[in-house]
Amino acid sequence: MTALIILFVVATWAGIQNALAGGGTFLTLPALMLTGMTALAANITSTVALFPGQLASSWSGRAHVAGAGGLGFKTLVAISLVGGILGAVLLLVTPSSIFEHMVPWLVLFATAVFAYGSFVPRKSDHPPVLGKAGAMLVQFLISIYGGYFGGGIGFLMLAALTAAGHAIRNAAATKNVLAGVMNASAVAIFVFSPQVHWLQAAIACVGAAIGGVIGGHMVRRVNQTVLRAAAVLIGMALTIGLFIHAP
Repeated sequence: MTALIILFVVATWAGIQNALAGGGTFLTLPALMLTGMTALAANITSTVALFPGQLASSWSGRAHVAGAGGLGFKTLVAISLVGGILGAVLLLVTPSSIFEHMVPWLVLFATAVFAYGSFVPRKSDHPPVLGKAGAMLVQFLISIYGGYFGGGIGFLMLAALTAAGHAIRNAAATKNVLAGVMNASAVAIFVFSPQVHWLQAAIACVGAAIGGVIGGHMVRRVNQTVLRAAAVLIGMALTIGLFIHAP
């Protein structure tokens, strides 16, 4: 019961974190593992639990979505859908023991991407460097990663879309919708998996939804740089902890 209460509080924090700065997965993953599930089950359950909140943020920015790199938006959606399905299937066929060894490296990668996207300045006057083929390949690989793990995926897509010529506002809205699409395809597969712990998923989902509403009201009052720094520190601590306790 104590672990479930902690999960609800952490999921609420994750919802706020996602609404304001991103990085909520760094919170829900260890909280779900604390309830007694494996890293594989925690990753799958986290994806299911956080999806409704992600869907809401995708819907709110739908007016600013656009294609990139010569690809239409519908093409990007199709690529994200296929990649998300492939990543989800790869995750389900990965033995739990192997995923236990992989997850510290995945969290390390996600933390590094999140830190880079949060604190390394990007110049907006650079010409596009990704053409149609490059944008297609990069989005497909990102989508597979998104269906498989997904940590740091927002910054990966933000970098890819801006490299394909998107303005930052359109890139932010488009990556939210594409992330929702690839996670929707993953969730559609995960709901049939015995790895989903539905009680924990429901608790985390309610907490994240409440946090998303709170975060929406706090967006103009909170320093996002501080929140991003906190997410990076949490990711670093989680990475260290996972490496120490790796099987």
